Amino acid sequence: MTTQEEPRTGPVPLMGCPYKADPYPLYERMREEGPVHQVLFPSGVRAWLVTGYDAAHSALNDDRLGKSHDRGNDRWRARASIMPEPQHSQLQVHLLHQDPPRHTLMRRLVTDAFAPRRVERLLPRFQEMADALVDALPATGPADLVTGFAADYPFQVLAEVIGLPRELAARFDRDWGKVVQPVGPTDPGRPRYEARLLGLQGYIADIVAHKRAREDDDLLSRLVMARDRGELSPEELDSMIFQLLVAGQEPVTNQITTALIALLRHPGQLTSLREDPALLPGAVEELLRYDSAFELTTWRFFDEDSDLHGTGVPAGDSVIVSLCAANRDPRRFPEPDTLDFRRSPNPHLAFGHGIHFCPGAALARAELRVALGTLLTRLPGLRLAVDDARIEWIPAVLGRGAHHLPVHYDRRL
Repeated sequence: MTTQEEPRTGPVPLMGCPYKADPYPLYERMREEGPVHQVLFPSGVRAWLVTGYDAAHSALNDDRLGKSHDRGNDRWRARASIMPEPQHSQLQVHLLHQDPPRHTLMRRLVTDAFAPRRVERLLPRFQEMADALVDALPATGPADLVTGFAADYPFQVLAEVIGLPRELAARFDRDWGKVVQPVGPTDPGRPRYEARLLGLQGYIADIVAHKRAREDDDLLSRLVMARDRGELSPEELDSMIFQLLVAGQEPVTNQITTALIALLRHPGQLTSLREDPALLPGAVEELLRYDSAFELTTWRFFDEDSDLHGTGVPAGDSVIVSLCAANRDPRRFPEPDTLDFRRSPNPHLAFGHGIHFCPGAALARAELRVALGTLLTRLPGLRLAVDDARIEWIPAVLGRGAHHLPVHYDRRL
């Protein structure tokens, strides 16, 4: 960002280690200047970023803004760090990139599996999984809570919820989850990125074949049956399974990680949460607000040149909402940089809003409650094992998380 004495002459770059480690000072300056800013991503894509809470809430509910990539213009397509063909057409027609009425039909197929009542029934099973992972940690620190817990726990939960059989779950390569960190067509890492896509695509084909050969009563089986009834195209089926496998677990891994980092940076709050578990539901909501793993939304597009809170946006340019910037807006949240477990009301936008509100929000909340409650209870003396400045943040375009989280603790209960 430039100062008022030095007018900005180009888009604001959203890249680099300092930005990923702490984007909030930049978001604060952007909010103060106005609700909409042109930004530049590492791939070279230019987009329009919405920052303030009211503007973000409005954009998330603006039916002029569509999600289908078909709406993107040639300028966006030339540099957008999206999947190459044929994978883009085969794996990118899931819920996040659909508009009504197709979105409405496809969303209806998954909502029951993530309904709050079903999630509550599965809580004892989630607790068993969390305890088993903690049992496998060293008796005393140090340990890495990403590789030792946060990377595995959400996937185990997801497999249980969607009906991924054990033998297939054991074959899942977490490296495939990095397809949510796409790289541009000229990036040196592009071949490895494309190899991840091919591996994940083959894995999805195996899931479909497995479920088609059986008559199980689970979400994956119901999606395959919907395809066989003609309700979904082959590409939509593969895309929905792709979304479940990637968006259903990698962001939760990152959210557990960002929540733990926030707590470790606020040891007094960590202690109060350990001593009073009744604070946990409110703490989860506040940690979601304070540092959301869904930092930015995926692309949205206008079909025609449009006004967005006083800024003219050309048709087909990408519009992105900063959920993290909205969740720290002082006009909506008093003392937004303060971690307050008793904050009420707390209408954060960590899961979005409107028709694209995350269908797995109830599941993610439950996972966070179980994960944090278990780790704080069973690892007394939990503290960082490295200097805070050495935490390595994932260079993802839209999300927040850390590669590793080395910690010490006194003992494992």
